[in-house]
Amino acid sequence: MSPSPERRSELLTTAAEVFAAQGYNATTVRRIADAAGMLAGSLYYHFDSKESMIDEILSTFLDELWAGYEKVLGAGLGPRETIEALVTESFREIDRHHAAVAIYQKEARQLAAQPRFGYLTESQRKFERAWLGTLERGVAEGAFRADVDIRLAYRFLRDTVWVAASWYRPGGHHSPEEIARQYLSMVLDGITPRE
Repeated sequence: MSPSPERRSELLTTAAEVFAAQGYNATTVRRIADAAGMLAGSLYYHFDSKESMIDEILSTFLDELWAGYEKVLGAGLGPRETIEALVTESFREIDRHHAAVAIYQKEARQLAAQPRFGYLTESQRKFERAWLGTLERGVAEGAFRADVDIRLAYRFLRDTVWVAASWYRPGGHHSPEEIARQYLSMVLDGITPRE
């Protein structure tokens, strides 16, 4: 009998929380198994290594992130509306995959050096192209100020959104959409043309 998808998902959630709290290198299979209330040997029935677990955690997060982003990017929105939708989708993903976002932020650079995790580098390039391209289109169309350094604006937006994962708590006082609305209110007044 093969492991149930539900049990596998529960174990990945537990593993993600342990990786996020302790870091990939400091996390052992035994520690994940302890947190899941099982013997370390039993965990190998579901996964062949901790590397497989973190791979599945990160690839699942990125697959969902890109599914949302591709809907936004394919919707034919104006540059401002695209940025608004990308920010909102980002906060939704932080809400859905809080631990995976923390892992990505702490571990992606180191993991990307391994061939198995080459998709992390490609995803980062794709992310940069999507956001920078939208900002450049916004400047060309007059939706964003031409005197703003687009690369700095991109880094500011990216960091402003994704660093929120360090304090955001799923199920907290504000929904991801409300946080996105507040962030956008603060950020977009700084990059839209002056009257």
